[in-house]
Amino acid sequence: MDQETAKIIINDNVHELPVITGSEGERGIDISRLRALTNYVTFDQGFGNTASCSSAITFLDGEAGILRYRGYPIEQLAEHSSFLETAYLLIYGHLPTAKQLREFSGLFTNHSMIHEDMKNVFKGYPSTAHPMGILASMVCSLSAYYPGIDLVDPTPKQFDGIATQLMSKIRTIAAFAYKKSIGEPFVYPREDLEYVPNFLNMMFSSPTRQYKIYDEVVTALKVLLILHADHEQNCSTSTVRLVGSAKANLFASISAGICALWGPLHGGANEAVLDMLETIHKEGSGIDKYIDMAKDKSSSFLLMGVGHRVYKSFDPRAKIIKKCAHDLLHKLGINDPLLEIAIKIEEKVLKDPYFIERNLYPNVDFYSGIIYKAIGIPKDMFTVMFAIGRMPGWIAHWKEMVEAPGGMKIGRPRQIYVGAKTRDFVPINKR
Repeated sequence: MDQETAKIIINDNVHELPVITGSEGERGIDISRLRALTNYVTFDQGFGNTASCSSAITFLDGEAGILRYRGYPIEQLAEHSSFLETAYLLIYGHLPTAKQLREFSGLFTNHSMIHEDMKNVFKGYPSTAHPMGILASMVCSLSAYYPGIDLVDPTPKQFDGIATQLMSKIRTIAAFAYKKSIGEPFVYPREDLEYVPNFLNMMFSSPTRQYKIYDEVVTALKVLLILHADHEQNCSTSTVRLVGSAKANLFASISAGICALWGPLHGGANEAVLDMLETIHKEGSGIDKYIDMAKDKSSSFLLMGVGHRVYKSFDPRAKIIKKCAHDLLHKLGINDPLLEIAIKIEEKVLKDPYFIERNLYPNVDFYSGIIYKAIGIPKDMFTVMFAIGRMPGWIAHWKEMVEAPGGMKIGRPRQIYVGAKTRDFVPINKR
């Protein structure tokens, strides 16, 4: 069968470019030789129409509201899988056997502690330091504690150790950052607790208080971590790949991803949703005023958590997390007025032609902040929670990139220069 091609005409010259097709029928025009053939480049601000890589990790169809990890629907993983099982799937490409999962879990237990010297680094931060800043720098500094290991080109066994240590230690670093911010002593990880309960214990226990771990809280947090585990070529994942393409080690690449996630347009969205709900509740005049403001082009008000750059029908994660929020608050006996406001906003949005015509639906951030709030996690830790969940996806993409057939290629986007043309320098005494 002949290779399908696309034609581009420049100054009456016709150039044929190959068309590539993905396993789910996605099609793209391969422009990798466009500049060599024509001396032209494409212009795509924000890369919204440009595929920077081919990947076998996550499939996302925004129009149909589909999200799958390695072919498995997110709905099935959220209901039946553990976070570590999902992490194994993302990183290694297949579901683990019972034996593989036990060994994988064992590595997390063995590597949950951080080097004691790193505690001195925590002491150097002021109590007002944002946990994301601490997380990014501490993850990068982990690379200093692996002498004798080729971090740039690790063996498969070394990679397994590095990957599990990163995923395990990020919980400890996150919990320590929180303890630092509230002036409480660090709580060390325990070998008898699994991934999520261990994190909750480090966050909320103290020398004088033992945190009671409810199954409902563990389930809610597990689901959130799974829903955040990967999301295709988003800003932070693309950052991990771009930094890693320079042969930066996994720690440095993930630290860069954490910094990208810190941005309020990316990982900080659920914090913005909670701020909005709190404002509406405090103001006390109901939601209609804010719905109208959101529809008013002259207003700067945005209905946070509604709409998504990728999903144009609905966010499949939002359906899962909505039920999760309801169940958690009910079982904990929490009557949260913010949840009631969120429900009313969702009801209005789903019936209002303005939002329907524009494909604006509640997304995953719409309810996640309420769940974190119910658990007792403060707002400045919301993005940290996102980073813990996204860790297996970042690791999977770094691994896929460095193992790509033919080797990886350093990222080097082009630009269209719009600055001044050539001009002569004038010495300062003559200006």
